[in-house]
Amino acid sequence: MTEITRVPLLPIAKGSLGKLWLGLAAAVAVAGGVAWASMPTLVDVRTVKAGEGPTPTMADMAYVSMEGKLKNGTVFQPKAQGPLMLREVIPGFGKAVVQMQKGGKYHVVIPAAMAYGDKDNGVIPANSDLVFDIELLDFMNAEQYQAQQMRMMQQLQQMQQMRKGSGGAEMAPAEAAPAQ
Repeated sequence: MTEITRVPLLPIAKGSLGKLWLGLAAAVAVAGGVAWASMPTLVDVRTVKAGEGPTPTMADMAYVSMEGKLKNGTVFQPKAQGPLMLREVIPGFGKAVVQMQKGGKYHVVIPAAMAYGDKDNGVIPANSDLVFDIELLDFMNAEQYQAQQMRMMQQLQQMQQMRKGSGGAEMAPAEAAPAQ
């Protein structure tokens, strides 16, 4: 027969329960502080002109007008318009655009940690905060964008085939053959 050894539990001394809770609270506070310190810096998005409607998601294609500068004013991206797949841009840019509404204009500051970090990128030195002026012109989900691109390619191919068939000139309608 096996014998079980019993260990008596001693009662908690007076005042120890409060110290236990205080120690637990301190441990939670330290863990929260460590977690907060390790989080990336937030992107600063300021509304210059409010937009309307829903906001895009990271899975969307955004059509924007933008200009990019370093904090010292050096322009690294002259004002331009174009489509951007949000999941393919630097993290800070995507996080900024998903806060925007169509038709809105925004001033955005992206900390280096959410841009290129400690890596040089062309004219952008390592550890550079980036400043963008962005207008969200439109956005659509990736599937809609791909379907739109396919339609445009098909139309372009049809136009090229029409030109080949006409030798580059307009084709005249065929004359009706005389009846015999």
